[in-house]
Amino acid sequence: MIEDTIAAIATALGEGSIAVVRVSGPDAVNTVAMVFKSKYNLREAKSHTVQYGWIVDPINERILDEVLVTVMKGPRSFTAEDVVEVSTHGGIVAVKSVLEVILRNGARLAEPGEFTKRAFLNGRIDLAQAEAVIDLIRSKSDRAFQVARKQAEGDLSKQIIPMRQKLIELLAHVEVNIDYPEHDVDEVTTGVIREDCGVILKEVEGLLDRANEGKILREGIVTVIVGRPNAGKSSLLNALARENKAIVTDIPGTTRDIVEENISLSGIPLRLLDTAGIRETSDIVERIGVERSHDALNEADLILLVLNHHEPLHEDERKLLKQLKERSTLIVINKIDLPGLLEINEVEQDYNSEQIVYLSAKEGSGIESLERAVSGLFFSGEVESGDLTYVSNARHITLLYQTKKSLEEAINASEESVPIDLIQIDIASSWESLGQILGDAAGDSLLDQIFSQFCLGK
Repeated sequence: MIEDTIAAIATALGEGSIAVVRVSGPDAVNTVAMVFKSKYNLREAKSHTVQYGWIVDPINERILDEVLVTVMKGPRSFTAEDVVEVSTHGGIVAVKSVLEVILRNGARLAEPGEFTKRAFLNGRIDLAQAEAVIDLIRSKSDRAFQVARKQAEGDLSKQIIPMRQKLIELLAHVEVNIDYPEHDVDEVTTGVIREDCGVILKEVEGLLDRANEGKILREGIVTVIVGRPNAGKSSLLNALARENKAIVTDIPGTTRDIVEENISLSGIPLRLLDTAGIRETSDIVERIGVERSHDALNEADLILLVLNHHEPLHEDERKLLKQLKERSTLIVINKIDLPGLLEINEVEQDYNSEQIVYLSAKEGSGIESLERAVSGLFFSGEVESGDLTYVSNARHITLLYQTKKSLEEAINASEESVPIDLIQIDIASSWESLGQILGDAAGDSLLDQIFSQFCLGK
Protein backbone atom coordinates (compact mmCIF):
# COMPACT_ATOMS: atom_id res chain seq x y z
CA MET A 1 0.00 0.00 0.00
CA ILE A 2 1.58 3.27 -1.16
CA GLU A 3 0.49 6.02 1.21
CA ASP A 4 2.61 9.04 0.32
CA THR A 5 2.10 11.54 -2.49
CA ILE A 6 4.96 12.41 -4.85
CA ALA A 7 5.61 15.28 -7.24
CA ALA A 8 8.19 16.18 -9.88
CA ILE A 9 8.67 18.24 -13.03
CA ALA A 10 7.69 15.94 -15.91
CA THR A 11 9.06 18.06 -18.77
CA ALA A 12 12.61 19.00 -19.69
CA LEU A 13 13.96 22.04 -17.88
CA GLY A 14 14.55 25.05 -20.09
CA GLU A 15 12.67 27.62 -22.12
CA GLY A 16 9.51 26.36 -23.81
CA SER A 17 5.85 27.09 -24.28
CA ILE A 18 4.68 24.99 -21.31
CA ALA A 19 6.03 22.87 -18.49
CA VAL A 20 4.26 20.18 -16.46
CA VAL A 21 4.42 19.30 -12.77
CA ARG A 22 3.12 15.77 -12.13
CA VAL A 23 1.65 14.78 -8.75
CA SER A 24 0.62 11.21 -7.87
CA GLY A 25 -0.68 9.50 -4.76
CA PRO A 26 -3.70 9.21 -2.50
CA ASP A 27 -3.57 12.89 -1.55
CA ALA A 28 -2.67 14.28 -4.97
CA VAL A 29 -5.94 16.17 -5.57
CA ASN A 30 -6.08 17.65 -2.08
CA THR A 31 -2.40 18.70 -2.19
CA VAL A 32 -2.83 20.65 -5.42
CA ALA A 33 -6.22 22.03 -4.30
CA MET A 34 -4.47 23.70 -1.34
CA VAL A 35 -2.46 25.92 -3.73
CA PHE A 36 -4.91 26.18 -6.65
CA LYS A 37 -7.19 29.21 -6.90
CA SER A 38 -10.12 28.96 -9.30
CA LYS A 39 -13.88 29.39 -9.48
CA TYR A 40 -13.96 25.57 -9.66
CA ASN A 41 -13.51 23.33 -6.61
CA LEU A 42 -10.68 20.98 -7.58
CA ARG A 43 -11.69 18.44 -4.91
CA GLU A 44 -15.03 18.01 -6.67
CA ALA A 45 -13.60 17.84 -10.19
CA LYS A 46 -14.52 14.81 -12.25
CA SER A 47 -11.76 12.50 -13.48
CA HIS A 48 -10.06 13.38 -16.76
CA THR A 49 -11.13 17.01 -16.75
CA VAL A 50 -9.07 20.20 -17.03
CA GLN A 51 -9.54 23.19 -14.72
CA TYR A 52 -8.30 26.75 -15.32
CA GLY A 53 -6.90 28.92 -12.56
CA TRP A 54 -3.78 30.10 -10.71
CA ILE A 55 -1.22 28.52 -8.41
CA VAL A 56 -1.01 30.66 -5.28
CA ASP A 57 1.48 30.58 -2.42
CA PRO A 58 -0.73 30.12 0.70
CA ILE A 59 1.78 31.94 2.90
CA ASN A 60 1.43 35.34 1.24
CA GLU A 61 -1.37 34.76 -1.31
CA ARG A 62 1.05 35.65 -4.11
CA ILE A 63 0.08 34.31 -7.55
CA LEU A 64 2.90 32.17 -8.89
CA ASP A 65 1.52 31.32 -12.33
CA GLU A 66 -1.56 30.99 -14.49
CA VAL A 67 -2.12 27.27 -15.06
CA LEU A 68 -4.29 24.45 -16.36
CA VAL A 69 -4.79 21.54 -13.95
CA THR A 70 -5.67 18.06 -15.25
CA VAL A 71 -7.22 15.58 -12.82
CA MET A 72 -6.99 11.82 -13.48
CA LYS A 73 -8.35 9.66 -10.70
CA GLY A 74 -7.10 6.13 -10.10
CA PRO A 75 -7.11 3.51 -11.33
CA ARG A 76 -7.58 5.26 -14.70
CA SER A 77 -4.18 6.93 -14.68
CA PHE A 78 -0.56 6.13 -15.54
CA THR A 79 0.31 5.14 -11.97
CA ALA A 80 -3.17 3.69 -11.22
CA GLU A 81 -3.33 6.28 -8.40
CA ASP A 82 -4.89 9.74 -8.34
CA VAL A 83 -2.74 11.89 -10.64
CA VAL A 84 -2.83 15.66 -11.06
CA GLU A 85 -0.79 17.42 -13.74
CA VAL A 86 -0.23 21.16 -13.50
CA SER A 87 0.60 22.83 -16.83
CA THR A 88 2.53 26.04 -16.22
CA HIS A 89 4.24 28.51 -18.51
CA GLY A 90 7.55 27.21 -19.78
CA GLY A 91 10.76 28.35 -18.19
CA ILE A 92 12.74 27.37 -15.14
CA VAL A 93 11.43 30.00 -12.70
CA ALA A 94 7.70 29.37 -13.18
CA VAL A 95 7.75 25.58 -13.02
CA LYS A 96 10.21 25.43 -10.11
CA SER A 97 8.15 27.85 -8.04
CA VAL A 98 5.01 25.76 -8.66
CA LEU A 99 6.80 22.53 -7.73
CA GLU A 100 8.24 24.12 -4.60
CA VAL A 101 4.86 25.24 -3.26
CA ILE A 102 3.33 21.80 -3.95
CA LEU A 103 6.18 20.13 -2.06
CA ARG A 104 5.67 22.51 0.87
CA ASN A 105 2.02 21.50 1.09
CA GLY A 106 2.12 17.73 1.46
CA ALA A 107 3.96 16.08 -1.43
CA ARG A 108 7.53 14.86 -1.50
CA LEU A 109 9.95 15.00 -4.43
CA ALA A 110 9.71 11.86 -6.55
CA GLU A 111 12.73 9.67 -7.10
CA PRO A 112 13.95 8.99 -10.67
CA GLY A 113 11.45 6.73 -12.41
CA GLU A 114 9.15 6.57 -9.39
CA PHE A 115 5.96 7.28 -11.36
CA THR A 116 6.68 4.32 -13.66
CA LYS A 117 7.74 2.23 -10.66
CA ARG A 118 4.37 2.92 -9.04
CA ALA A 119 2.60 1.89 -12.25
CA PHE A 120 4.44 -1.44 -11.98
CA LEU A 121 3.90 -1.90 -8.24
CA ASN A 122 0.20 -1.08 -8.64
CA GLY A 123 -0.14 -3.75 -11.34
CA ARG A 124 -0.98 -1.48 -14.25
CA ILE A 125 2.08 -2.62 -16.24
CA ASP A 126 4.61 -5.43 -15.86
CA LEU A 127 8.37 -4.96 -15.58
CA ALA A 128 9.03 -5.55 -19.29
CA GLN A 129 6.58 -2.76 -20.14
CA ALA A 130 8.12 -0.48 -17.52
CA GLU A 131 11.61 -0.99 -18.95
CA ALA A 132 10.27 -0.17 -22.42
CA VAL A 133 9.30 3.31 -21.21
CA ILE A 134 12.95 4.36 -20.94
CA ASP A 135 13.58 2.88 -24.39
CA LEU A 136 10.80 5.11 -25.74
CA ILE A 137 12.52 8.16 -24.28
CA ARG A 138 15.96 7.18 -25.58
CA SER A 139 14.90 6.02 -29.05
CA LYS A 140 17.32 7.21 -31.74
CA SER A 141 15.22 6.30 -34.78
CA ASP A 142 11.62 5.80 -35.80
CA ARG A 143 11.99 2.01 -35.92
CA ALA A 144 13.62 1.93 -32.47
CA PHE A 145 10.68 3.98 -31.17
CA GLN A 146 8.16 1.60 -32.75
CA VAL A 147 9.89 -1.43 -31.20
CA ALA A 148 9.87 0.24 -27.77
CA ARG A 149 6.26 1.34 -28.19
CA LYS A 150 5.11 -2.19 -28.96
CA GLN A 151 6.95 -3.51 -25.91
CA ALA A 152 5.47 -0.75 -23.73
CA GLU A 153 2.04 -1.83 -24.96
CA GLY A 154 2.78 -5.37 -23.79
CA ASP A 155 3.78 -7.04 -27.08
CA LEU A 156 6.59 -9.08 -25.50
CA SER A 157 4.52 -9.82 -22.42
CA LYS A 158 1.72 -11.21 -24.59
CA GLN A 159 4.18 -13.81 -25.89
CA ILE A 160 5.73 -14.60 -22.50
CA ILE A 161 2.44 -15.11 -20.59
CA PRO A 162 1.12 -18.01 -22.75
CA MET A 163 4.51 -19.75 -22.52
CA ARG A 164 4.41 -19.51 -18.75
CA GLN A 165 0.84 -20.81 -18.74
CA LYS A 166 1.88 -23.88 -20.76
CA LEU A 167 4.76 -24.49 -18.36
CA ILE A 168 2.57 -24.23 -15.24
CA GLU A 169 0.11 -26.69 -16.78
CA LEU A 170 3.01 -29.01 -17.55
CA LEU A 171 4.27 -28.68 -13.97
CA ALA A 172 0.80 -29.60 -12.71
CA HIS A 173 0.79 -32.70 -14.95
CA VAL A 174 4.22 -33.73 -13.63
CA GLU A 175 3.09 -33.10 -10.05
CA VAL A 176 0.13 -35.44 -10.50
CA ASN A 177 2.45 -38.10 -11.86
CA ILE A 178 4.74 -37.74 -8.83
CA ASP A 179 1.95 -37.74 -6.25
CA TYR A 180 -0.27 -40.37 -7.89
CA PRO A 181 1.96 -42.62 -10.01
CA GLU A 182 -0.76 -45.28 -10.24
CA HIS A 183 -2.84 -42.92 -12.45
CA ASP A 184 -0.10 -42.38 -15.04
CA VAL A 185 3.03 -43.91 -16.52
CA ASP A 186 6.39 -42.20 -16.89
CA GLU A 187 6.48 -42.79 -20.65
CA VAL A 188 3.31 -40.74 -21.16
CA THR A 189 4.55 -37.88 -18.98
CA THR A 190 8.00 -37.74 -20.58
CA GLY A 191 6.33 -37.65 -24.00
CA VAL A 192 4.23 -34.68 -22.92
CA ILE A 193 7.37 -32.96 -21.54
CA ARG A 194 9.26 -33.38 -24.81
CA GLU A 195 6.34 -32.10 -26.87
CA ASP A 196 5.37 -29.11 -24.72
CA CYS A 197 8.93 -28.04 -23.93
CA GLY A 198 9.81 -28.39 -27.62
CA VAL A 199 7.00 -26.04 -28.65
CA ILE A 200 8.01 -23.41 -26.07
CA LEU A 201 11.70 -23.82 -26.97
CA LYS A 202 10.95 -22.90 -30.60
CA GLU A 203 9.14 -19.75 -29.46
CA VAL A 204 12.05 -18.74 -27.21
CA GLU A 205 14.56 -19.40 -30.01
CA GLY A 206 12.45 -17.26 -32.34
CA LEU A 207 12.76 -14.34 -29.93
CA LEU A 208 16.49 -14.90 -29.49
CA ASP A 209 17.05 -15.08 -33.26
CA ARG A 210 15.97 -11.44 -33.48
CA ALA A 211 17.61 -10.36 -30.22
CA ASN A 212 20.77 -9.02 -31.87
CA GLU A 213 18.68 -7.00 -34.32
CA GLY A 214 16.56 -5.67 -31.46
CA LYS A 215 19.64 -4.65 -29.51
CA ILE A 216 20.95 -2.79 -32.55
CA LEU A 217 17.66 -0.91 -32.94
CA ARG A 218 17.81 -0.02 -29.24
CA GLU A 219 21.47 0.92 -28.84
CA GLY A 220 22.56 1.77 -32.38
CA ILE A 221 25.66 0.77 -34.34
CA VAL A 222 29.01 2.40 -33.55
CA THR A 223 30.20 3.17 -37.09
CA VAL A 224 33.73 4.34 -37.86
CA ILE A 225 34.56 6.02 -41.16
CA VAL A 226 38.19 5.31 -41.97
CA GLY A 227 40.52 5.77 -44.91
CA ARG A 228 43.37 7.79 -46.36
CA PRO A 229 43.37 11.61 -46.33
CA ASN A 230 41.17 13.11 -49.05
CA ALA A 231 39.32 9.85 -49.71
CA GLY A 232 36.10 11.71 -48.88
CA LYS A 233 35.41 10.54 -45.32
CA SER A 234 34.16 13.92 -44.11
CA SER A 235 32.08 14.36 -47.26
CA LEU A 236 30.48 10.97 -46.57
CA LEU A 237 29.69 11.99 -42.99
CA ASN A 238 28.09 15.20 -44.22
CA ALA A 239 26.10 13.32 -46.88
CA LEU A 240 24.78 10.82 -44.32
CA ALA A 241 24.04 13.53 -41.73
CA ARG A 242 22.53 15.75 -44.42
CA GLU A 243 24.39 18.78 -43.07
CA ASN A 244 27.93 20.13 -42.98
CA LYS A 245 29.16 18.63 -39.69
CA ALA A 246 32.77 18.12 -40.78
CA ILE A 247 35.13 20.51 -42.55
CA VAL A 248 35.81 19.49 -46.15
CA THR A 249 38.83 20.85 -48.08
CA ASP A 250 41.29 19.65 -50.72
CA ILE A 251 44.09 19.88 -48.14
CA PRO A 252 45.09 16.42 -46.83
CA GLY A 253 44.85 15.98 -43.05
CA THR A 254 42.03 18.48 -42.47
CA THR A 255 40.32 16.17 -39.96
CA ARG A 256 42.66 15.76 -36.99
CA ASP A 257 40.27 14.56 -34.33
CA ILE A 258 37.18 12.38 -34.23
CA VAL A 259 33.97 14.07 -35.42
CA GLU A 260 30.82 12.37 -34.09
CA GLU A 261 27.22 12.45 -35.30
CA ASN A 262 24.13 10.34 -34.53
CA ILE A 263 21.98 9.55 -37.55
CA SER A 264 19.17 7.20 -38.58
CA LEU A 265 19.93 5.18 -41.71
CA SER A 266 16.79 3.47 -43.04
CA GLY A 267 15.49 3.35 -39.48
CA ILE A 268 18.77 1.94 -38.10
CA PRO A 269 20.46 4.25 -35.55
CA LEU A 270 24.15 4.84 -36.33
CA ARG A 271 26.69 6.63 -34.17
CA LEU A 272 29.00 7.91 -36.91
CA LEU A 273 32.65 8.64 -36.14
CA ASP A 274 34.67 10.45 -38.81
CA THR A 275 38.37 9.84 -38.13
CA ALA A 276 41.65 11.43 -39.15
CA GLY A 277 43.05 10.09 -42.42
CA ILE A 278 45.37 7.15 -41.79
CA ARG A 279 48.88 7.82 -43.12
CA GLU A 280 52.45 8.31 -41.94
CA THR A 281 52.91 11.93 -40.88
CA SER A 282 55.47 14.07 -39.09
CA ASP A 283 52.81 16.50 -37.85
CA ILE A 284 52.43 15.85 -34.10
CA VAL A 285 48.76 16.87 -33.92
CA GLU A 286 47.80 14.85 -37.01
CA ARG A 287 49.74 11.83 -35.66
CA ILE A 288 47.65 11.93 -32.47
CA GLY A 289 44.54 12.00 -34.66
CA VAL A 290 45.76 8.93 -36.59
CA GLU A 291 46.36 7.08 -33.30
CA ARG A 292 42.81 7.92 -32.22
CA SER A 293 41.56 6.57 -35.55
CA HIS A 294 43.17 3.21 -34.79
CA ASP A 295 41.65 3.24 -31.28
CA ALA A 296 38.19 3.95 -32.74
CA LEU A 297 38.57 1.00 -35.12
CA ASN A 298 38.95 -1.35 -32.16
CA GLU A 299 35.63 -0.17 -30.68
CA ALA A 300 33.62 -0.17 -33.93
CA ASP A 301 30.59 -2.36 -34.65
CA LEU A 302 30.71 -1.32 -38.29
CA ILE A 303 33.63 0.03 -40.35
CA LEU A 304 33.19 2.07 -43.50
CA LEU A 305 36.52 1.95 -45.33
CA VAL A 306 36.46 4.80 -47.84
CA LEU A 307 38.60 4.41 -50.97
CA ASN A 308 39.15 7.07 -53.63
CA HIS A 309 37.87 5.88 -57.02
CA HIS A 310 40.11 8.49 -58.70
CA GLU A 311 43.43 7.26 -57.20
CA PRO A 312 45.36 3.96 -57.27
CA LEU A 313 45.43 1.91 -54.07
CA HIS A 314 48.00 3.07 -51.55
CA GLU A 315 49.99 0.64 -49.42
CA ASP A 316 48.20 1.95 -46.29
CA GLU A 317 44.89 1.00 -47.90
CA ARG A 318 46.11 -2.47 -48.83
CA LYS A 319 47.05 -3.03 -45.19
CA LEU A 320 43.61 -1.86 -44.05
CA LEU A 321 41.86 -4.12 -46.55
CA LYS A 322 43.71 -7.15 -45.15
CA GLN A 323 43.35 -6.01 -41.54
CA LEU A 324 39.58 -5.42 -41.69
CA LYS A 325 38.35 -8.36 -43.78
CA GLU A 326 37.38 -10.37 -40.66
CA ARG A 327 35.43 -7.42 -39.22
CA SER A 328 31.98 -6.06 -40.11
CA THR A 329 33.32 -3.87 -42.88
CA LEU A 330 31.83 -2.18 -45.94
CA ILE A 331 34.12 -0.86 -48.67
CA VAL A 332 32.87 2.54 -49.80
CA ILE A 333 34.35 3.49 -53.16
CA ASN A 334 33.85 7.24 -53.29
CA LYS A 335 34.20 9.87 -56.05
CA ILE A 336 32.68 7.71 -58.77
CA ASP A 337 31.90 10.96 -60.58
CA LEU A 338 35.63 11.10 -61.43
CA PRO A 339 37.59 8.81 -63.79
CA GLY A 340 38.45 5.45 -62.20
CA LEU A 341 42.10 4.71 -61.35
CA LEU A 342 41.43 2.33 -58.42
CA GLU A 343 42.43 -1.34 -58.82
CA ILE A 344 38.96 -2.81 -58.12
CA ASN A 345 40.18 -6.37 -58.65
CA GLU A 346 42.43 -6.13 -55.57
CA VAL A 347 39.45 -5.10 -53.44
CA GLU A 348 37.31 -7.93 -54.81
CA GLN A 349 39.88 -10.53 -53.73
CA ASP A 350 38.85 -10.20 -50.08
CA TYR A 351 35.36 -8.67 -50.23
CA ASN A 352 32.18 -9.84 -51.95
CA SER A 353 29.91 -7.62 -54.01
CA GLU A 354 27.47 -7.09 -51.09
CA GLN A 355 30.30 -5.47 -49.10
CA ILE A 356 31.36 -3.03 -51.84
CA VAL A 357 29.38 0.17 -52.34
CA TYR A 358 29.94 2.76 -55.09
CA LEU A 359 28.90 6.34 -54.46
CA SER A 360 29.69 10.00 -54.82
CA ALA A 361 29.42 11.73 -51.45
CA LYS A 362 29.86 15.10 -53.14
CA GLU A 363 26.85 14.58 -55.41
CA GLY A 364 24.87 12.48 -52.89
CA SER A 365 24.44 9.56 -55.29
CA GLY A 366 24.66 5.95 -54.13
CA ILE A 367 23.66 6.63 -50.51
CA GLU A 368 20.67 4.29 -50.91
CA SER A 369 23.06 1.45 -51.84
CA LEU A 370 24.99 2.07 -48.62
CA GLU A 371 21.75 1.95 -46.62
CA ARG A 372 20.86 -1.43 -48.15
CA ALA A 373 24.36 -2.76 -47.49
CA VAL A 374 24.24 -1.76 -43.80
CA SER A 375 20.81 -3.34 -43.40
CA GLY A 376 21.95 -6.54 -45.12
CA LEU A 377 25.04 -6.80 -42.94
CA PHE A 378 23.20 -6.59 -39.62
CA PHE A 379 19.65 -7.73 -40.34
CA SER A 380 18.28 -10.94 -41.80
CA GLY A 381 16.25 -9.43 -44.60
CA GLU A 382 14.15 -6.27 -44.33
CA VAL A 383 14.13 -4.42 -41.03
CA GLU A 384 10.61 -4.80 -39.65
CA SER A 385 8.87 -3.03 -36.79
CA GLY A 386 5.25 -3.89 -37.47
CA ASP A 387 4.65 -7.61 -37.09
CA LEU A 388 7.78 -8.86 -35.33
CA THR A 389 8.68 -8.65 -31.65
CA TYR A 390 12.29 -7.63 -31.12
CA VAL A 391 13.87 -8.37 -27.75
CA SER A 392 16.31 -5.51 -27.21
CA ASN A 393 16.88 -5.43 -23.45
CA ALA A 394 20.09 -7.17 -22.27
CA ARG A 395 18.37 -8.41 -19.09
CA HIS A 396 15.57 -9.98 -21.11
CA ILE A 397 18.03 -11.62 -23.51
CA THR A 398 19.97 -13.16 -20.61
CA LEU A 399 16.78 -14.55 -19.08
CA LEU A 400 15.66 -15.98 -22.42
CA TYR A 401 18.98 -17.79 -22.76
CA GLN A 402 18.50 -19.18 -19.24
CA THR A 403 15.01 -20.33 -20.26
CA LYS A 404 16.39 -21.97 -23.41
CA LYS A 405 19.06 -23.83 -21.41
CA SER A 406 16.52 -25.12 -18.85
CA LEU A 407 14.12 -26.29 -21.59
CA GLU A 408 16.90 -28.08 -23.46
CA GLU A 409 18.00 -29.81 -20.26
CA ALA A 410 14.41 -30.89 -19.55
CA ILE A 411 14.04 -32.34 -23.07
CA ASN A 412 17.41 -34.11 -22.90
CA ALA A 413 16.64 -35.50 -19.45
CA SER A 414 13.27 -36.85 -20.63
CA GLU A 415 15.02 -38.66 -23.49
CA GLU A 416 17.54 -40.22 -21.09
CA SER A 417 14.90 -41.57 -18.68
CA VAL A 418 15.91 -39.25 -15.84
CA PRO A 419 13.42 -39.41 -12.91
CA ILE A 420 10.41 -37.11 -13.39
CA ASP A 421 10.98 -35.20 -10.15
CA LEU A 422 14.45 -34.12 -11.38
CA ILE A 423 13.08 -33.00 -14.76
CA GLN A 424 10.52 -30.94 -12.87
CA ILE A 425 13.36 -28.75 -11.55
CA ASP A 426 14.37 -27.69 -15.09
CA ILE A 427 10.76 -26.97 -16.07
CA ALA A 428 10.25 -24.87 -12.95
CA SER A 429 13.50 -23.02 -13.64
CA SER A 430 12.36 -22.07 -17.17
CA TRP A 431 9.00 -20.88 -15.78
CA GLU A 432 10.80 -18.71 -13.20
CA SER A 433 13.20 -17.21 -15.77
CA LEU A 434 10.29 -16.11 -17.97
CA GLY A 435 8.58 -14.71 -14.88
CA GLN A 436 11.59 -12.55 -14.09
CA ILE A 437 11.15 -10.81 -17.46
CA LEU A 438 7.66 -9.75 -16.35
CA GLY A 439 8.89 -8.84 -12.86
CA ASP A 440 7.40 -11.69 -10.83
CA ALA A 441 9.06 -11.69 -7.40
CA ALA A 442 11.48 -8.96 -8.49
CA GLY A 443 13.71 -7.91 -5.60
CA ASP A 444 14.09 -4.34 -4.37
CA SER A 445 17.71 -4.13 -5.57
CA LEU A 446 16.71 -5.05 -9.15
CA LEU A 447 13.83 -2.56 -9.16
CA ASP A 448 16.07 0.18 -7.77
CA GLN A 449 18.68 -0.56 -10.43
CA ILE A 450 16.14 -0.43 -13.28
CA PHE A 451 14.17 2.63 -12.23
CA SER A 452 17.25 4.65 -11.23
CA GLN A 453 18.03 4.92 -14.96
CA PHE A 454 14.84 6.96 -15.51
CA CYS A 455 14.67 10.73 -15.40
CA LEU A 456 12.81 12.65 -12.70
CA GLY A 457 9.11 12.95 -13.43
CA LYS A 458 8.82 9.71 -15.42
